[in-house]
Amino acid sequence: MLDRTYIGEAKERIGYTITLAGWVKRTRVLRNISFLVLRDVTGEIQVTVKEDDLRDLVEGLGREDVVKVTGSPVASDVAKAGVEFVPDGIEVLNRAKQPLPFDLFGKVKAELDTRLDYRFMDFRTERTSAIFRIQNELLKSFRRFLTDRGYIEFQPPCVIASASEGGADLFMLPYFEKQAYLAQSPQLYKQMCAISFEKVFTVTPIWRAEKFNTPTHLNEIRQMDIEQAFADDETVMKVLEETLVHLLASVKECCDEELELLGREVTVPELPLKRITYTEAVEMLQEAGEEMIWGEDFTKAQERRITELVGEEAFFLKDWPSVQKAFYAMPHEDNPDVVHAFDLLYGGIELSSGTQRVHVPELLREQLRKKGLNPENFTYYIESFAYGAPPHAGWSIGLERLTMAVTGLQNIRECTMFPRDRDRLVP
Repeated sequence: MLDRTYIGEAKERIGYTITLAGWVKRTRVLRNISFLVLRDVTGEIQVTVKEDDLRDLVEGLGREDVVKVTGSPVASDVAKAGVEFVPDGIEVLNRAKQPLPFDLFGKVKAELDTRLDYRFMDFRTERTSAIFRIQNELLKSFRRFLTDRGYIEFQPPCVIASASEGGADLFMLPYFEKQAYLAQSPQLYKQMCAISFEKVFTVTPIWRAEKFNTPTHLNEIRQMDIEQAFADDETVMKVLEETLVHLLASVKECCDEELELLGREVTVPELPLKRITYTEAVEMLQEAGEEMIWGEDFTKAQERRITELVGEEAFFLKDWPSVQKAFYAMPHEDNPDVVHAFDLLYGGIELSSGTQRVHVPELLREQLRKKGLNPENFTYYIESFAYGAPPHAGWSIGLERLTMAVTGLQNIRECTMFPRDRDRLVP
């Protein structure tokens, strides 16, 4: 393993002989002196080269060549970082093919498709690096918040025997002598875990074979889910709003440089978040002159309009029509056409959705039939509630959509390391 000091630590090692290694960002060759700007994940540093043999080597370097430099950091009033590096030796570890597919640090912006085709290189840009450092903080703080509150992380299967939520938007694949599917949700498995472990969470990929080609949809995403026993929809809504506030506060505290680079300011909402019913939202749109029929789903434009009318950046839409939610949503006792379901809107987009689940086997069979599904295809799932299943509820956040909301980006592909849609299967 290469024994080196990270560039971000070089200022602390002034006067010591150390080894730095990284990528060549740019070079400048003058008559008696040459400059090499070296970059790694912790920052960049100017390497000042005066020796003739080393200057000849620098003159032959190209952008993104990987080099190792041995020498000493010295204080500098000229260098941007307040320190520069005087080398004793420079070794080329690997050459980068020239020309580069696009300019990583220039003024010419590459098209998104080009950046995605060369995603490994796009990760090296300051902007894309900032996006995924923020996403990493969201993941870390999500896991930390729930683990500290007694939730157990579980791992659901990604290959399943039948639809998790009904519908036809599944990817089929042969599974020996059987037909199997890529999971469209961890829903059924997180319920099975919650009725034993009581409080569980997961971060898992899911797939949906929807033929969308919009800036907010992908065919593979990562979900951040919880499920909790002895809970109703209001119980887990409280957990969700507390989780959201924790994630936003963590990003604001730990990713200030990344947010500044993206020109983004994160506001942490005050709790509790406002709650309005689906019916109230429909009436608000109708009064504002929007065409909206009770029982329909809201369009993206209508979600933004509701956000404007509510006047809050984050709020809940609750008590949805049963026709808009999955079979496992618990119906209201006094009105079975309405279920204990909610969406969390943040920044004008749906960020999360959840429900109280049906935990009574016979009612579950009835709800499946209402959705045109055969209960026989869900035998293992239904049977798990036949041996003492408590009331339970849960929710799901889309990681990439949350990243969009926090960074202010308009295309979910920019918030996905290796996006999968109907046109893109590589890299």
